[in-house]
Amino acid sequence: MDAVNPVKGNAQKAQDDVLVRIEKLWTVFGQGEKAFSVHQDLDLEVRRGEILTIVGGSGTGKTVLLRHILGLTRPSRGTVRIDGQEASALPTEGASARMGMLFQHGALFSAFNVLDNIAFALREQDSLPEEVVRDAALVKLQMVGLKPEHALRMPSDLSGGMIKRVALARALIMDPPLLLLDEPTAGLDPLGSDEFCALLLDVQRELGLTVIMVTHDLDTLYALSTRVAVLAEKKVIVVGTPEEVVQFKHPFIETFFLGERGRRAMQPLPQQAAQ
Repeated sequence: MDAVNPVKGNAQKAQDDVLVRIEKLWTVFGQGEKAFSVHQDLDLEVRRGEILTIVGGSGTGKTVLLRHILGLTRPSRGTVRIDGQEASALPTEGASARMGMLFQHGALFSAFNVLDNIAFALREQDSLPEEVVRDAALVKLQMVGLKPEHALRMPSDLSGGMIKRVALARALIMDPPLLLLDEPTAGLDPLGSDEFCALLLDVQRELGLTVIMVTHDLDTLYALSTRVAVLAEKKVIVVGTPEEVVQFKHPFIETFFLGERGRRAMQPLPQQAAQ
């Protein structure tokens, strides 16, 4: 019998725990003298089952980073790997089974009703009977807290919070292991934002999702984040729990986390930790 190498075993487990690995990423736009870089030697790992929030000032390339993960933008240098495979090399066919995307304003198809919006990716596979597609869409509709009677409504008839829920259901229709969120609570009032955060947490735990989120909203960040990655100086300058990140000395962190809004958002943390 071969001897078990515990060091090798631990290294393999650490490798398996990483769903998204970004190494030495460069993003360069333009050519020649007009070329400018948004990212330089950016490294980031996203662990399975966590909610990682990406924050940074304007122009730090947060949305560009999401596009790299989606495989829509090819790195100028470096690699972005999803479960060991290079993101930009993955086929577009079946992409919605690998990851779901919740856009900032929902981005629902205005000519489709709620059910058809949710079912879109599954129906595009053209491999299942229509009744199966319909039933799957209704399951996802109810998973996000909407009722069957909402299925035939048009996007123009929905509130902002309902649009977010339909968009979430659509992102989850193929049961992807990875969910990307771009400003998920933007445009919602405080109560709607709290309810949507609670829904996201429930869905993430129920489905075992790995979530990558971009947000400027500190209440959303503290409500959802397992870890936070801060973009500045064209790279990730720190990654850790929210409590760890606020201890890192940097002008952006002091302004973003430790200003009046940041201190107010942090206040519930001790009470939450005690629960």
